[in-house]
Amino acid sequence: MSAPEEQNRDEVGDDWDLSQIPITECVAAVWKQRRWLGKLIACGTVVAIGIALLTPNEYTSTAQLMPLDAQTFSSASLLSPLNGAAGLLGGSVGGGLLNQRTPGGTAIGILSSPTVEDDIINRFDLLHAYHTKLYQDARSVLAANSVFDEDKKSGIISISVTDHDRYRARDIAQAYVEELNKLVNSLSTSSARRERIFLEERLSSIKDSLDASSHTLSQFSSRNATVDPQKEGEATVEAAERLQGELIVAQGQLSGLKAVYADDNVRVRQVRAQIEELQSQLRKMSGMGEDANATDLKADQVLPSVRQLPLLGYTYYDLARQVTVQEGLYETLTKQYELAKVQEAKEIPPIKVLDQPGVPERKSRPHRLTITLLGAILSAFAGIVWILTRTLWELMDDSHPAKLFLDKLSDSVRDQGTTTEH
Repeated sequence: MSAPEEQNRDEVGDDWDLSQIPITECVAAVWKQRRWLGKLIACGTVVAIGIALLTPNEYTSTAQLMPLDAQTFSSASLLSPLNGAAGLLGGSVGGGLLNQRTPGGTAIGILSSPTVEDDIINRFDLLHAYHTKLYQDARSVLAANSVFDEDKKSGIISISVTDHDRYRARDIAQAYVEELNKLVNSLSTSSARRERIFLEERLSSIKDSLDASSHTLSQFSSRNATVDPQKEGEATVEAAERLQGELIVAQGQLSGLKAVYADDNVRVRQVRAQIEELQSQLRKMSGMGEDANATDLKADQVLPSVRQLPLLGYTYYDLARQVTVQEGLYETLTKQYELAKVQEAKEIPPIKVLDQPGVPERKSRPHRLTITLLGAILSAFAGIVWILTRTLWELMDDSHPAKLFLDKLSDSVRDQGTTTEH
């Protein structure tokens, strides 16, 4: 193609570009195709109605929380996740967020954390409910279905959960409130909380020691028939004095009987046997012939002997002293523990719910009328665009660069197809 022809073609293209669009012919073209346009709109409307009817209902349950006190989130441990996020976001953005941090914003950050989301996913088996295999995908669906908002004027926090199951929507909204309350209490590091945790651990340790000492004392007392060595010593001495008196009386009777009867007389033998029994009991009480360090009672002993009492008393009172000391410690720490719990309850106010999440009575989505109208409008717009584009294309001169380009493109495609067939 020569230079004058190319210049002439460019001038024609410029004239077309600068010419006014034939509005009258475009309107006439749309009017001529009104039946086809009406059918297209009807088809688009039917398709939109089908989509609207096939889309399952979704229900939204909302819980509202009272404004949170700044003291609730005064702990550094609660803000450490936000500090880490600020480092990732950058100095200027992160600093701005932390400088304008509010208790409500912190609560919303906690609710959006993976810790809370994973607990809720496991609690309601959302991997199965959302038809996902990965926790990351389930978190994305849960985050899309959950909306957290804080009213800047009143400070009231709204938790809205949308789900196909109206009861599950209510339960998940309630779970968010419970998880927030749990995390606020578990992550708080107030002085009363630290004291309460320390006292809990100390009480558990002392309780174990007290149980072990009491068990050891009870075993020792049961094995040695020892309840109170001092009283048992007094009882043993009194019993020994009584036996000693009976022995003296029996010996006097034996002397009188020997003066009258022979040694093989029945009465003499009875008195002699009685004397031997009394002497045997006295020897047992005195502990004669026993090991000085032995503390265990023999099978025929009812009470410990006088020789055993000092050693038994030392061991018994040592064990009893341990039990008494640990009982006193346990009682004192129990009082302090109760005071710490009261103080912690004062320092950490629980999450106060203004409106409990309820079972939604009406669906929140889909808006079927809106979908239907949108389908009709989009169908009409697409049809009009198609008619106008086709009309302008037909009115366009054959020498227009766009037509020439499409002709060349179609020719090259046709030639390539022919070459491929050969």
